[in-house]
Amino acid sequence: MSNSIKTINPFNNEPIKEYKIHTSEQLAQILDNSKNAFGKWRQTSIKERCRLLINIAQILEDDKEDLAKLISLEMGKPISQSISEVEKCITLCDFYATNAEDFLADELIDTDASESFISYDPLGTILAIMPWNYPFWQALRFAIPTLTAGNTTILKHASNVTGCALAIEKLFEKAGYPQGCFSTIIANHDAIEKLIANDIIKAVTLTGSEEAGKTIAAIAGKHLKKMVLELGGNNACIILDDADLDKYMDTIVNARMQNAGQSCIAAKRFIVTEPIYDEFLKQFKDKVANLKYGDPMNEQTTIGTLARADLGEVLKKQIDGSVALGATVISGNKQDKAYFEPTILTDITTDMPVFKEETFGPVAPIMKVKNTEEAFKMASETRFGLGTMVFTQSIETAQNFIDTIEDGAYFVNELVKSDARLPFGGTKASGYGRELSKEGIHEFVNRKTVFIKH
Repeated sequence: MSNSIKTINPFNNEPIKEYKIHTSEQLAQILDNSKNAFGKWRQTSIKERCRLLINIAQILEDDKEDLAKLISLEMGKPISQSISEVEKCITLCDFYATNAEDFLADELIDTDASESFISYDPLGTILAIMPWNYPFWQALRFAIPTLTAGNTTILKHASNVTGCALAIEKLFEKAGYPQGCFSTIIANHDAIEKLIANDIIKAVTLTGSEEAGKTIAAIAGKHLKKMVLELGGNNACIILDDADLDKYMDTIVNARMQNAGQSCIAAKRFIVTEPIYDEFLKQFKDKVANLKYGDPMNEQTTIGTLARADLGEVLKKQIDGSVALGATVISGNKQDKAYFEPTILTDITTDMPVFKEETFGPVAPIMKVKNTEEAFKMASETRFGLGTMVFTQSIETAQNFIDTIEDGAYFVNELVKSDARLPFGGTKASGYGRELSKEGIHEFVNRKTVFIKH
């Protein structure tokens, strides 16, 4: 097994940098540092923790261009989208800097005690296993609330964004966080099981595939460690008869094609009612045809490569398998290394891979259904439960179907997206637990009942 990791630019396939994998001794030292830091960090006032969040936000703003370039270089995202990702991280810092003190305040409960309340105490060192598709946002949306709650954190990032992982560690150092509060480890999958087994690690969070989630959850369960899982999605985008296509078509296309479709919460199944189907298909096809592929560093580029060439091979197999079952390719379905041409498929049935499975790339399967009832029935035919989006001018109709959707999110006339102010997470094969908002900062705390009688 190699003792180093090489990052590669997916746009031109050129190597970026090589990193040495941490030895078992180095990992042990990082764990000890994190444990020692926790002893002091948990005693640091919430006001001070929030002040450091303001420092993080300022550094993100100051270094925005450089950090965005690093994202685009390592995983191929268009630079405009990388800048937006860094800016979103700033809003995350601002949100918790403003609200963390209230979220973590003792909650008074009226009982027969003289005094009773819930206190929110940090757990210790939390391990995060994070993906490459939003390398800053995914890592920080875990780290910011978890650190602010008084925990220390260790990040195991995806190997192809190792540069981003180390930049995030540097970010916390520059902001003035004590050494050991936030650490990045460079490790193979084999090291993860030993880390989770270590008593210093009190809980684990993973954002990734369903397969990875099952594997890590089994290890964490064996050691009775709390987990949060943010896994795959197969989000339905329902287009009803009265949808305002002129107003929302850009949003609908973006729901599938931003980040070259590499998002768990992207629209992955378009379910369109018959009366609007032809017009929807025409407008969708025109918008997709206008996407501009090119160097991610070019501000005019609106769709980049996939993060790795092998991801395109998986996507091609899913599409070809669906075509063999009767799907029609309207446009796209061409791969060149890590680039995958935006693809539109019609004549979709529920037994096809592009309907049943998560597709992680710019492919849009479009299914025609007779009416609203059938649209919602089709949307629910999935093992996943991350989010559903509905486009309609009848808000009442959309509201009537809220309780028929089992997903963690339900968006009307907007793409499903994560927002620091709202809890984020899924159901069923999309995982469990919540990130962001008040719920996110409470995931890795001990909700301690305190009962005092005089």
